[in-house]
Amino acid sequence: MELQIDKEFAEKIPPLTPEEYEQLEANILSDGVVINPIIAWNGVIVDGHNRYRILQAHPEIPFQVHEKQFADRYEVIAWICKNQLGRRNLTPAQRKYLIGKQYEAEKAIHGGKRDNSRDEDGRFTASSQNGNLPSSEKTCDRIAKENGIGKNTVIRSEAYAAGIDAAEEVLPGIRQEIFSGDIHPPDKDVAAIARASPDERKALAEQLRLPRSPSRSTQGECDDPDDEGIFEDDDEAVVPLFKPSLASIQAISERMASDSGHPRAVVDTEFIIYELEDALGSMIFRWDTCLSDYKKEASAKDCQKKIKELVQEGIRYLQQYKGRSTK
Repeated sequence: MELQIDKEFAEKIPPLTPEEYEQLEANILSDGVVINPIIAWNGVIVDGHNRYRILQAHPEIPFQVHEKQFADRYEVIAWICKNQLGRRNLTPAQRKYLIGKQYEAEKAIHGGKRDNSRDEDGRFTASSQNGNLPSSEKTCDRIAKENGIGKNTVIRSEAYAAGIDAAEEVLPGIRQEIFSGDIHPPDKDVAAIARASPDERKALAEQLRLPRSPSRSTQGECDDPDDEGIFEDDDEAVVPLFKPSLASIQAISERMASDSGHPRAVVDTEFIIYELEDALGSMIFRWDTCLSDYKKEASAKDCQKKIKELVQEGIRYLQQYKGRSTK
């Protein structure tokens, strides 16, 4: 049976390593049959791209095709992403990408804007109008619950996935570099590519390959933000907006320890730094996005004062880790 490969569907399937591909091929040859059927929609492969590639080289091996019904491409993409998230060992970048693409597709499904529009490369593109629909929040909450994350992480993942796709369009191959972990660009730098003008995207994508430095990761150090002229002078004392109690910190730690998704084994430096960098990158991305999108409102004197209070509280928190052991 001749099946079709849709480029956009195939892009949602995390590629196997050469070793994994060779092992899959060896298993199929040993069994003499493809045990799991290839999932298709109107003759287009939805799941089983690697098995089908192997079958092209070994046409004598029998296989089955299961035709699955979907309303449109939106549902196909959402299904692919959810299916991959549930059964594959994924890198953090692949996981965020799939969550983001699932969210984008499901917003389109529930938003009712199902025009199946495509970009110049033939890829499916969801309408930007769907992001503000009431059903989007419910979709976000559900996907967050399914993956054991916060809904804001789902929202950021959509922006991250859009940035990955934008970078791949102008710099083919960089998506896999990010997925494989060959490069570790900050999430906010990736997301920024989709928001940039077409003329700027290639230069921004190339910067993702540059080695990271403290100045790039933290946007520079400054003991007092006022020294940079970011905020208006305010002689009033800054009142902390929050002060976590020891009991609340212990409660959070206990919840994390009881979470089956939280690593219990001894972890290495790379894991710790990734976690902290991801948290820092998410914070920077959200601040940059909010203050850029609401620049006029944020410039109001009352808002500037509250922003300054938040900054000072953040500085006070981070100072406890500066120049001393965390033990």
